[in-house]
Amino acid sequence: MGVNDVVKNIAWLGHDGFLIKGNGKAIVIDPFQVKECEPADIILVTHEHYDHCSPEDINKVRKDSTMIVTEADSAKKLSGDVRVVRPGDKLTVSGIEIEAVPAYNTNKNFHPKQNGWLGFIVAVDGVRIYHAGDTDLIPEMGSLEVDIALLPVSGTYVMTADEAIEAAKIIKPKLAIPMHYGAIVGSADDARRFCDALAGTCEAVLLSS
Repeated sequence: MGVNDVVKNIAWLGHDGFLIKGNGKAIVIDPFQVKECEPADIILVTHEHYDHCSPEDINKVRKDSTMIVTEADSAKKLSGDVRVVRPGDKLTVSGIEIEAVPAYNTNKNFHPKQNGWLGFIVAVDGVRIYHAGDTDLIPEMGSLEVDIALLPVSGTYVMTADEAIEAAKIIKPKLAIPMHYGAIVGSADDARRFCDALAGTCEAVLLSS
């Protein structure tokens, strides 16, 4: 399948939350204030902040067989089948290849590098999808090989829209999707500015929650 086919199976749940369907599985990332979402086979949690590691929302979308993949701080708040990973780890869950990658701040202290908090790359239907987690523009982005990039645009705790534009230009995905706006910080204007600025660089789409 190509990127345009796979993006039809990506649903934005609001804030940093996404449902990705592929390889016959449902993958949910950072569910928060979830209204509707089908049960997940795999849940990925980037870090322990309440708007990313929300046990209440995780319980809404999990089933008995769901595996949760996360970092050590979040794992302490969760129960069930939880797999702890660090940046650089790779694993396969139910046939889905998952890579844990770094996510951290460079000019603020909300997400320190030493915490080992996460972004994820998930491979579904032959397409590599990068969920950046809560991060600034970091050097590691230059070595990523991904087809779709989900990037925060709100500023304050993460990249600003302008920094996210630069990140997309460095990563060079076929498709970029803005996130981390509309719930706590950031607005749809940030997301639109991000998409508009990438015209001619890569395709960018604004998903509705």
